[in-house]
Amino acid sequence: MKYDHTAVQVSDIDASIEFYTTNLGLTLKSVEVSDSLHIKFAFLEINGSKFELIEDLRGNFKKPQLSAPFCPHFCFEVDDMDTAVKQLRDAGIELLSEPTACVAGEIFVYFKDPDNNVLEFIQWKD
Repeated sequence: MKYDHTAVQVSDIDASIEFYTTNLGLTLKSVEVSDSLHIKFAFLEINGSKFELIEDLRGNFKKPQLSAPFCPHFCFEVDDMDTAVKQLRDAGIELLSEPTACVAGEIFVYFKDPDNNVLEFIQWKD
């Protein structure tokens, strides 16, 4: 068995595709509609990992509630936290925490996508 992908529900798949490709560097692989399931879904990819966005075409969407410890969340490794945070701020993306250093040396920051799905950047200690 091997892990394949993660999926999140979104309210506007086109806006979410724009968010993830423009701000996080994911690549759009496919977009499809399932009439029987009443959904539109897209697969994106980054470094071989797949990420799925799903829009309920019946309008059944409720934004996730935001509260610490921000679980569940989806984490992306970055090489330079300062640069990554600056890019988020320059794009007007709301941070849910300031960059935080752990005792072991890694640094992390939480932020959200347009639908309140919690995302994390982490920079591991070299």
